[in-house]
Amino acid sequence: DLKLVDAVCEIVDARIPISSRNPDIDSICGNKPRIIVLNRMDLADPNATKKWTAYFKNKGMAVIATDCKSRKGIADFTPAARIACKEKLERDAAKGMHRPMRVMIVGIPNVGKSTLINQISGRKGAKAENRPGVTRGKQWVTVDSGLQLLDTPGILWPKFEDPNVGMMLAYTGAVKDGIMDLEELACRLIELLWQRYPDAIRERYKIDMPADAEGWELLEQGARKRGMLISGGEVDTERMAHILLDEFRGGKLGRFTLELPEDTDTTQPITVELTPTVKLFDGILRYWINDTCFEHAIVDANPVTVTYTPQWENGKATLVPCVGNANKASGTK
Repeated sequence: DLKLVDAVCEIVDARIPISSRNPDIDSICGNKPRIIVLNRMDLADPNATKKWTAYFKNKGMAVIATDCKSRKGIADFTPAARIACKEKLERDAAKGMHRPMRVMIVGIPNVGKSTLINQISGRKGAKAENRPGVTRGKQWVTVDSGLQLLDTPGILWPKFEDPNVGMMLAYTGAVKDGIMDLEELACRLIELLWQRYPDAIRERYKIDMPADAEGWELLEQGARKRGMLISGGEVDTERMAHILLDEFRGGKLGRFTLELPEDTDTTQPITVELTPTVKLFDGILRYWINDTCFEHAIVDANPVTVTYTPQWENGKATLVPCVGNANKASGTK
């Protein structure tokens, strides 16, 4: 199919732009020009969407943000396709040819592929439904004399190597709710939102808890605040779980993005401050980064600012000092 098209457009969920990508898409597409559509921008944090736009552009892709249901951003698709197909258009023009751009639309189920095609073409060329996997087969849709789109069935990998990816997809409803326990899912989601958007959770559910509160505590207090009690005074956390997920997915809670470029791109440099916690016998702080030893002179125990490309492990990039010098220092995502 790649031989039939000039570019590949991948549509992702703007709230989870990495987890909503097929992990094999980059290797499958090879050097084919690429377009990224950050869909459901109306549900995502606007500042985070700007970060993701810059992130994908830095990778050489044309990028647009859309809300396919309201048509916001749809008008940007053809200009983005022209950017991606620039070399093809220039070659055709040099030969006096005027072939339409042919763009393949790909993405995981329920991410909005068919709705995007329908909005761009202005007709019901592809079946669209808010349910995973309704597009059954490949189909061509002619937008105009200059653009043709190839719709493909949603392809979701059969198993998740990273459990976090499965959770992210479950939060947004990209996988069926019956696959995971809803209360566990809601506990994980509210804990993540409490870490990233505590004011929104505090305002919506009147929760007042420490910053490091666990998900089940947050869910239980939210249920109590809303009077969700069953016989014997037990808290109805199952009902609260349904409400939380429905309000998150529907945008009633606010506009949230659960993944940021700095969370997932381990090649991005970070800056940390290292403060010696012991007096160094020679006044030199030594530490290792990626098998290389670095040295900094320490004056009056002032912090040393270091920028480097980390190797992450469980959310932390660790600097290991030389034996006999400072204690271990680390930068945390």
